[in-house]
Amino acid sequence: MSNNGATAIAIDGPAAAGKTVVGTRLAKKIGYRFLDTGMMYRAATVAALDANADFDDVEQLAKAVENIDIEARSGAEGDTLIFINGVDITPRLRSHDVDSRVSVVSAIPRVREIMVDAQRKLASGGGIVMVGRDIGTVVLTNAEYKIYLTATLETRAERRFIEMKDRPGQPPLEDVLAVMRRRDDIDSSREASPLRPADDAIILETDDLTVEQVVCRLTDIAKGVTS
Repeated sequence: MSNNGATAIAIDGPAAAGKTVVGTRLAKKIGYRFLDTGMMYRAATVAALDANADFDDVEQLAKAVENIDIEARSGAEGDTLIFINGVDITPRLRSHDVDSRVSVVSAIPRVREIMVDAQRKLASGGGIVMVGRDIGTVVLTNAEYKIYLTATLETRAERRFIEMKDRPGQPPLEDVLAVMRRRDDIDSSREASPLRPADDAIILETDDLTVEQVVCRLTDIAKGVTS
């Protein structure tokens, strides 16, 4: 497989469209590796927070990311674990602080350059399901299959709210909705790798589908059943 993505499945879409849970299950079902690239950008955000970087200063944010070693590993269930300088920071990646800042960090061209290079290297072994926001359009442009998962803003905010319900300091649904709306705006309008479906992507709306229904649909697509 080349670094451009042969024998890869690229899954893109906005926050809480179901990419991670669906991608994990799909990869396990078809025997592929899995990588959630969004976790890598969240790790970059954690690094910036730990460095006390000014989130209005692009150079400070880029420097915080350049000075760390980010590593992605597979967990026992095929999920993505993220390490910074050898330390597992996965439990910190879904905090509200990270949620509210990750789009700022991920919009920085230098940060995206670092991450895309790392993601292509991770994909070079073949047989991978990779999820994110620019996989089919930038990272793996020759991916064998490109999927774009989406859902309404309200559906996605409710999913994220439920996902966060047992965490300390959970914000109200209105705040989750506001953060997600802002994130959508930043992700779709940024200059570097804006969020959009690849021209040859299969678009799948997930509002009224269960996780298992989406996984079954994607399994069919991976087998070449696209109708």
